[in-house]
Amino acid sequence: MALVPSWAIHRRLYNWVLSFVHYRYATTALFILSFTESSFFPIPPDVLLLPMAMEKRHKAFWLASVCTLASVLGGILGYLIGWYVWELVQDFCFTYLFSRIKFDTVTKLYQNWDFWVVFVAGFTPLPYKIFTIAGGVSHISFPMLVLASLISRGARFFLVAGLMWKFGAPVKGFIDCYFNWLTILFVTLLGGGFACIKLLH
Repeated sequence: MALVPSWAIHRRLYNWVLSFVHYRYATTALFILSFTESSFFPIPPDVLLLPMAMEKRHKAFWLASVCTLASVLGGILGYLIGWYVWELVQDFCFTYLFSRIKFDTVTKLYQNWDFWVVFVAGFTPLPYKIFTIAGGVSHISFPMLVLASLISRGARFFLVAGLMWKFGAPVKGFIDCYFNWLTILFVTLLGGGFACIKLLH
């Protein structure tokens, strides 16, 4: 594996997550990653789901199920954080997880578009943790959050699993080869996603 500059923290985290692929408890690691990404961890579970589904294509949809369940449970944790302990953790969140501007944008969107805001965030590269925590702070409907999360997260992870089940290694190779460009695309989609859902307000 090529050396990675110390400043490329996103790539270093990516490589660290990938190190769990051949781990004995890789599925457990996938569950934990999916759970924590919905509330505080920056790397999406797709990074681990892709190579695992490629190497175990017969278990691709089972792995997608693990991702979906863990992500929804993590979203519930984020919601509870926002509902019950936001005053205690908001400084930490604004320092390490997301900006106050983005958080305020999401809370305003929840005033009119609660289900669709959760759905868009769950399916796209938008940082889901902002939406789950903001959902708790905004006191949006808990059953609605769970339903929207289940549909959107499930659609996303089963799409990834389906691509790996159908095409296998070429998809994984493409991601590894063009990771830096995909990172730029991710950031572009991130900004575009916020812009698009802001227009709905």
